[in-house]
Formats: sequence, C-alpha cells, structure tokens
Amino acid sequence: ALLTRPLRRFLPAAVVGAGLGGSAAAYFLQQHFGPQVQLDVYEAAGVGGRLATVTVNKQQYESRGASIHALSLHMQDFVKILGLKHRREVAGKSAIFSGEHFVLEETDWYLLNLFRLWWHYGISFLRLQMWVEEVMEKFMRIYKYQAHGYAFSSLEELLRSLGGDAFVNMTQRSVAESLLEVGVTQRFVDDVIAAVLRSSYGQSVLVPAFAGAMSLAGAQGSTWAVEGGNKLVCSGLLKLTKANVIPARVTGISLHSSEGRALYQVHYESSEGQGSAFYDMVVVTTPLHPSRSNFTFENFDPPIADFPGAFQPSVTSVVHGYLNSSYFGFPDPKLFPFTSILTTDTPDLFFNAMDNICPVNISAAFRRKQPQEAAVWRVLSQQPLDKHQLKTLFRSYYSVQVTEWQTYPRYDAAKSLPPIVLHENLFYLSGVEWVASSMEMIAVAAKNVALLAYNRWHQDLEKIDQKDLMHKVKTEL
Repeated sequence: ALLTRPLRRFLPAAVVGAGLGGSAAAYFLQQHFGPQVQLDVYEAAGVGGRLATVTVNKQQYESRGASIHALSLHMQDFVKILGLKHRREVAGKSAIFSGEHFVLEETDWYLLNLFRLWWHYGISFLRLQMWVEEVMEKFMRIYKYQAHGYAFSSLEELLRSLGGDAFVNMTQRSVAESLLEVGVTQRFVDDVIAAVLRSSYGQSVLVPAFAGAMSLAGAQGSTWAVEGGNKLVCSGLLKLTKANVIPARVTGISLHSSEGRALYQVHYESSEGQGSAFYDMVVVTTPLHPSRSNFTFENFDPPIADFPGAFQPSVTSVVHGYLNSSYFGFPDPKLFPFTSILTTDTPDLFFNAMDNICPVNISAAFRRKQPQEAAVWRVLSQQPLDKHQLKTLFRSYYSVQVTEWQTYPRYDAAKSLPPIVLHENLFYLSGVEWVASSMEMIAVAAKNVALLAYNRWHQDLEKIDQKDLMHKVKTEL
C-alpha cells in the first residue's frame, strides 16, 4: 500500500493494562510494526491481570483463568514461542449437584457416560455438540483472516465476517432460546447447560448464545493449562516484546493534535505521584465501564460516551481443608469419587462450582489427594462464603483465601456491543468480552486491534472490513 503519510522513525504507543489483553496487544503491535514501535505498558496491580495465583503451603494454585481450550491457536502459539510447557493433566471426575442430589455423574468409562447422557436426556447432547461444532468451525475462520492481515473496525463486522448476521444475532438472544430451537430439551438446558454457565460465567442460561457457545466449547473439548501458571504467558510476552512496563494506574487520556494528527496524553498515578506522557497510538485493555474504572477522556469532540452495562461480581475461595462429603450424600468420605462439582440454578445453592485443584507445578511424582485427606479446593460463588456455608462444604479447614472480582460482563445488562475504535489511533480491546469472555477471545481481539492499527496507520484500507473474506482468502492461497 502507498504510504500517504511520512514515516517517522519511531511510533510511541501506550497499552493500558498488562493482563492477557495488554500483553498480547503489545506483542502483536511489535510483531506488525517492528522496531519502529516504542511500547509503554501501564499496569497498577501486577502483570497477568485476572490470570492470578494464590499460595497454599508454599505451592501456587490458579485462582481464575484456569483452563485453555485445545483449539486456542494464539494461546498455543504463545506457549511455543515462549518455550513454556503444557501442565501435566491429572484425571478427575465431574458431577452436577442440584442441592439435594447429583443429577449427572461422570464415570471412568466413556461409553457409560454417553449411555447415561442418552438415558437422561435423549439426543439433546448430540444436538448440543452439533450446534457448538458449527459455531466453532465458523469461528476458526478468524485465524485464516488474521494470517492474511485482515482486520475489523467493529465487533459486529468481525462477527459478520465469520458467521454472517446469525453470529451478530447470537449476541442478542439467549443460549437457552437458541438451543431449544435446535431441539435440545428444557431439562438438558436446566441441568447441564445451566451448570456449565454457572461454573464459567457465574450466570444463567440467559447469557447470549455466542458467549454460551464459547463456554460450552470449553466444557466439551479437551483443555490444558501452562506449567508454572497461565500468567507466565503475560510476563513472557512483555519480556519478549521488551516493552517498558510502568507500574501506574492510568486515570485518563486527553487529545491534542500535532502536525494534523492526533496526539494522546496519557495521565497516570504511581507511587511517585502523578505523571503523563504523549503517544501517537493508545490501546486500552481495561474495562471502561463506569462501575469498573474512573477513567476520563478530555478534549474529544464528540465526547467518548460512557459504556452501558454492568459487571458480574464473582468470588473465588481457595480452601485448604477436609471436604464434608456427607453434604453431597456420601457419609464415608473415602467413597466420594468427584474432583469437580458443578451446580444447577437452584435458589438455595450458595456456590456455583467447586473443584479439587492441583498446583501450577505438577511433578512426575504428584498424586491427587484422596477424598478423605485435606486438599485444596477452589469454590466459585457470587457472594463471599460465610462461616456457616464453609462449614456446610468442609468438615474443617486450615485456610481460606478469598478473591473478589468483577470478572465477567453481566450479559443481560447491555444490548449493543462496545466500539473497537474510540478515535483515530485510540483503540479499545476489552469490549470483546461482551461477545464472549475467554483467554482466546482476548488474544483474537488483541491480534485484531494490532492489525487494525497497522492497516489504518499505513492507510491499507483494503485490509479492513472486507466483505466475502472466505472467497478472498481462498483466491489469495
């Protein structure tokens, strides 16, 4: 493409946030712009964002963002590039609990599991699988588009390029509605789909169909995690990029102009007080909703509006203790067979899911604790657990570490998707979570923002929001 603007030697760029979105955005920006881009990454809380660990008895455990889907190609790439390893899998069985009894129990035998699903729910699980596979097959097109340098200036355009208007509509209607339409039974939705969505998003079957499909894909397919902790991907990418990480909280961005182009002043607060710096390009990877940040935009005309929508409170309790198996109908703890318990949407249930977790470093000699032994359990709930609730789940415990998050968008709270482009070279990455929230969705959005920034900077408009991309990509091959 013809460069219609003089290329300066350096392109100062800022990335706000050093979670997975910020680290991946920094990496992809550097990949596309090369040494020309000079990156400052602002992070107040610590690299990794929600990919955090807690320490129990000198061992580290994932507190959120625990598993990655096998089809997550960007995450697979990051691990390869950084020389990281997949964590050794430790087998375990799951069950779905209704508050009174288990509605579905996994066994060691695959065929018996299939038979039980069929016995309880007919062919609903096959219909679910076909529906999820069709969505995933179309979603996988994004990797081809991105490999050819194509980018999208809005989430709607990105979705439309993958699955037409049907994909856009999937952000506006519930997963329950979509599944009932393809012949999945209400009982299967109430028992199984509800349990998966409660454990992944902490929400009901009213979450949008697209977010639901991504979550169900993760529950069906094989998943993996990074040896040493998933957050190593973030620190690794920033190190590789040689980005300058500034431990500060960004409070706002003001717009100035220089030589007819936009110039952004990023204002921040650090332990040394307040400061600011100027950039040609800024990528914001922290949520801009009023409930999550008090971020100000100055001198923008028209002004950058507040984003509608709220966030779902989510509590992770990492408990080191003895499971009270009799609460689940197993008076003898030795006979309790499950390492992961999902729950149905029952008013009296005070937790969404719990699992017996392994440390982030798993040695060859590691074995999972027996059900009668003290183990480390991760309990997901909407509110912090009180003493009585902890006593219900555990006979006794040594320690409880509680992390409260505003993790996921409250999917019923917004009807429109946030923009990607806030101004000329000012981009917003976190809006993708309103489509679906997973590590791979964030990595895909980071690659899209980097390509969009690059194509716009070089005025290569042929590479932005192209129609009929499947055909174009085939002819380019």
